[in-house]
Amino acid sequence: MSLKHEFVTLARTPGANIRELCRRYGISPPTAYQLLERYAREGDAGLLERSRRPHNSPNRTPAALEQAVVSRQVV
Repeated sequence: MSLKHEFVTLARTPGANIRELCRRYGISPPTAYQLLERYAREGDAGLLERSRRPHNSPNRTPAALEQAVVSRQVV
């Protein structure tokens, strides 16, 4: 059982002290509530690691220019 799953299991028991569990597991309360919300919404899949890569990169170099630089062509 992963630590996340163990935390969620203990946190969902009646009368659980979430703040005390946060201290015991070394996580912040916002992270704890986020885990509990994801678990309620997605089940075990909500506890899997997620990519931290941004969904978009507004300052990214245009693909044509990137390809020209990589292939050493002059634009």
